[in-house]
Amino acid sequence: MSTLLEVEGLAKHYPVKHGVLDRAQGVVRAVDGVSFAIARGETLALVGESGCGKSTTARLVLRLIEPSAGTIRFDGTEVAGGSELRALRRRVQVVFQDPYASLNPRLRVGDTIAEPMEVHGIGDAKSRAERVKELLGLVGLAPFHAQRYPHEFSGGQRQRIGIARALAVQPELVVCDEPVSALDVSIQAQVVNLLKDLQGRFGLSYLFIAHDLAVVRHMADRVAVMYLGQIVETAPKRTLFANPRHPYSRALLAAIPHPDPRRRGRVQHLGGDVPSPMNPPPGCRFHTRCPHVQPICREHAPPLRDIAPDHASACHFAEELPAFDAAAGQGIEPLAARRLALYAAAKARRAG
Repeated sequence: MSTLLEVEGLAKHYPVKHGVLDRAQGVVRAVDGVSFAIARGETLALVGESGCGKSTTARLVLRLIEPSAGTIRFDGTEVAGGSELRALRRRVQVVFQDPYASLNPRLRVGDTIAEPMEVHGIGDAKSRAERVKELLGLVGLAPFHAQRYPHEFSGGQRQRIGIARALAVQPELVVCDEPVSALDVSIQAQVVNLLKDLQGRFGLSYLFIAHDLAVVRHMADRVAVMYLGQIVETAPKRTLFANPRHPYSRALLAAIPHPDPRRRGRVQHLGGDVPSPMNPPPGCRFHTRCPHVQPICREHAPPLRDIAPDHASACHFAEELPAFDAAAGQGIEPLAARRLALYAAAKARRAG
């Protein structure tokens, strides 16, 4: 598959100012040297703890905020500004996390969906109205919903409206910034199924940001694990869940609750807190919490390097880590199975 989006060395640093003279006291390294690529029709999931820089990375890709360093190439062309940025706006869209805050409460749903088409000069008023009806049907809503306001819809319906708005200008890449985290599990199933169906129909690529690894397992083709502003491991989802080669990835899998209480005591969870992005530790940023830390980890930052085909890890000892305890990651199996059953039931109800 050809590469659609390529990000290299992306960084966002926020100066911290203090005092009457507003002098800079330091820099918050929200994103610090992130690189990844997304192929056409592929879903790359970006996972990690809250505050690790996932949403900031999404906003940088969308150019909602300006990067401090790095390059973004879309379909082989570097996105700088001006006409290139305007073209990117049409080809890259976003589905936001909060369906209650992402819709303008003063606009009818039809106007909300039609607005991107008006901005980009697509069609006339009549063709845009027909397109709005078509999009509402695609996301499982009725044409008369176009005359209603956002407060008249549930959270799941609002997220469907957000998806319809994202599809209005026929994008190639959709950034999904935790699109189901604010929804009930049964509603999550409907939205995830909808995203999968739309991807198959239109060949969309997704940058999918999520906390729920069971959802990631269903949605993603590849997974990138992020810690303290940097990507520490990338791999196909099956490889990552079966054989993670970074201690932090293993800790994320171990944190998944298991329904069998006899297994809970076998898993050693991470201790300590995430270091401040204003003052990250030297060397490997994970060494303050890593159970396998060695002296070199405290002095030299490991690069994100290939350790197997399509599998990269930022760990000095990725190849030497002990075999992954399958029991540590098995908590995701019943969760994933339950989610798959919900997805299948929701899809069957919609088909019926």
